[in-house]
Amino acid sequence: MTEHDPSRPISRFNSTEDRGRAMRRTATAMLFLMAGIFVLAHNMEDAHPAWGFVRAFAEAGLVGGLADWFAVTALFRHPMGIPIPHTAIVPRKKDQIGEQLAWFLRDNFLTPAVVARRMKRFDVAGAIGNFLTNPEGGSGRMREGASKLIAMILENLDDERLGGTTKTMIANRLRELDVAPLLGQSMVAAMREDRHVPVVDGLVRWAANILDSNEEIVRAMVYERANNFMRWLAIDDRLSDAIINGLRRLLVQMEGDPHHPLRDQANEGFVRLAFDLQHDDETRARVEQFKLEMIDNPAVTEWLDGLWEQAREALLRAARDPDRAMEGRFGEALQELGRTLQDDPEIRRAINSFARRATVGAVADYGDSIVRLVSETVKSWDAKTITDRVENAVSRDLQYIRMNGTLVGGLVGLTIHTIIVIF
Repeated sequence: MTEHDPSRPISRFNSTEDRGRAMRRTATAMLFLMAGIFVLAHNMEDAHPAWGFVRAFAEAGLVGGLADWFAVTALFRHPMGIPIPHTAIVPRKKDQIGEQLAWFLRDNFLTPAVVARRMKRFDVAGAIGNFLTNPEGGSGRMREGASKLIAMILENLDDERLGGTTKTMIANRLRELDVAPLLGQSMVAAMREDRHVPVVDGLVRWAANILDSNEEIVRAMVYERANNFMRWLAIDDRLSDAIINGLRRLLVQMEGDPHHPLRDQANEGFVRLAFDLQHDDETRARVEQFKLEMIDNPAVTEWLDGLWEQAREALLRAARDPDRAMEGRFGEALQELGRTLQDDPEIRRAINSFARRATVGAVADYGDSIVRLVSETVKSWDAKTITDRVENAVSRDLQYIRMNGTLVGGLVGLTIHTIIVIF
């Protein structure tokens, strides 16, 4: 029993080969039929003039069929094993065929311009949104197969190595990210919509709590700085009460009055800070230094470890049971994400743009590698393998050529014989 090539589906391989073999037998049978008719007509030609027309048809059909048989056979092997020049073209030229096929793929499918043009037709975000909002509407077999593949990859990859690579990638991206301008722009956007007001309110309440919790410290500070005369007259106690009550009254006024002067000064401070984060080199350098110290902090490393583990476990659970992954709050969040992708044109445009850039970038980076892979794969095949594969792929069409050559040759011979008889 011959071993089947695992790179192709068995059913498709066998059905194609069987159909090609059947067509080859039919074309060969037509040749023998023409040969038999020719012999019969040649022997009967003296009995009646009509046999001359039959002989002419069969003779020309036999010649045409043999010529096309030779041409078709010469593509894949030497006819009758005779090493005639310019025969066995496919096995002899397989390396050139592989290179031409690879470069055809590169020039017509794997150039950034072609990929970018084709990617414009695809709505990646819309497809993701449709799947997330209606996962049952897609192909269950495809979803199950994709889930098993993802689970197998996640389970078999070196977890420590993959996790380390992922965490290193995240840390490197954070190091490359210029945080200060982003913070400044976020602050400007927040203040434009008064989203910084709760922050100021929180600071005021925090200051009030600090004052209440540290009243004795304020009194002790006043007592230490007061002289004996003030202590003897108990002026220090009244001064402490005045300071504490004044601060408490100021904080209450700040909390109740959104246009309090100190609140306005706090707003001005936020505006200056937002500007410095975007445009002041010294401020940006301090933020950058703080960011790098945070990234190198062991606590952040532990946080990234936990984040990776949670992400990996969530992916494994979703891959092992995609239907359950779409249930509960997580599933609701995914469906909401799907609806957002369908309804928000800005997000769809951003995701599609990202997918297009990522695909074009991958093609630009790895297109030549794919070309080399195709070329080297074809070169690694032995002559018989590539001959069988190409011949099986086009066998039926080639046998039709043989059959058509037999019939057309017969008709041409019949026409010529008729012209000779008439004229």
